[in-house]
Amino acid sequence: MPSDAPPEAGTATAATVLALEDAGYAADGHRIVEHANLEVRAGEVLCLLGPSGCGKTSLLRTVAGLQPLSEGRILIDGHCVAEAGGAHQPPEHRRVGLAFQEPALFPHLRVLDNVTFGLKGTSEKERRQRALHLLELFGMSEWAQAYPHTLSGGQQQRVALARALAPSPKIMLLDEPFASLDARLRDQIRDDTLHVLKRLGAATMLVTHDPEEAMFMADRIALMRNGRIVQTGTPRQLFREPSEPFVVSFFGAANEWQGEVRNGWVETPVEPVAAGNLAEGTPVQVMVRPEAIQVTPLPEQPGETDSSHVLMARFLGRGSMLHICAHGSGDQEAHVHARVPGLFLPQEEQPVSLSLDHDQTFVFPLPQDPPQ
Repeated sequence: MPSDAPPEAGTATAATVLALEDAGYAADGHRIVEHANLEVRAGEVLCLLGPSGCGKTSLLRTVAGLQPLSEGRILIDGHCVAEAGGAHQPPEHRRVGLAFQEPALFPHLRVLDNVTFGLKGTSEKERRQRALHLLELFGMSEWAQAYPHTLSGGQQQRVALARALAPSPKIMLLDEPFASLDARLRDQIRDDTLHVLKRLGAATMLVTHDPEEAMFMADRIALMRNGRIVQTGTPRQLFREPSEPFVVSFFGAANEWQGEVRNGWVETPVEPVAAGNLAEGTPVQVMVRPEAIQVTPLPEQPGETDSSHVLMARFLGRGSMLHICAHGSGDQEAHVHARVPGLFLPQEEQPVSLSLDHDQTFVFPLPQDPPQ
């Protein structure tokens, strides 16, 4: 069985397989994707992550050749395969593998024949060996002679992934391939898929709206919003070094407060936080993840002090979520959420002290109103 941990990311020196240069796509007079600049290297998994309707699937479809570019160009292995107003190679000439949310297997063909369907230019024996090898990697070799309708949804998706990989594409393009599976099966199949992709060294672009899936699968993530790439980096970079508030909130709910920079600090209901290089008096938004709030019960009995106290505590399985009334300096008071590992259920009104993990505390300047 494969381990739960994903394989290590590919090295930064790997050759670039796919390059998008200022790529964009428009439909019916509306810009769907604008100014997309990306590279995907050999052996790398890059996730296009973002909310529904942000343009990530449209961007993947332009790479596949299913939609024309309206601006910029796309290169595969250094060769231009699409350019706005110019070159446009069809999908079958781009050496891309495609897998979508629905497996779309040929119902009249057996599993083995589905996988060999796209293999050309080799002998029947070589095609069969290639297909059986991929089916074995996905744990499907014993179903080689079965018909698709006899397989579960998860098994069908494994076959579809094997079929897409069979022609040894230069780049694999996966559009929400695990979205229709139930949670437990989804976790197992994406784990198996990641190990197969890494074993074969395929350059991969994966579309997903699930931040957890992106962080598990990706060597790098390109987070999109409203047709534009907001930030590109490793999962750690996006989680620990977000470029703007949207990046923080997309990876989970956060406590949000506003304040002003005073002597390089911003007061919050928990404790002051450093303002970085922001100028004195700058209005700011402070964002703190629930797991960044550290909670310590005080010896006082409930109701004895005016310190921060617990309003409600709930056990969520992997950890506990606390709703807390926080009392900061300068009479600041706020309702905050804290996530604590394990079973931690202090009673209501229990006095607590609060502190912050400043590596998960972020300060952004508030947008200024445009001049009238």
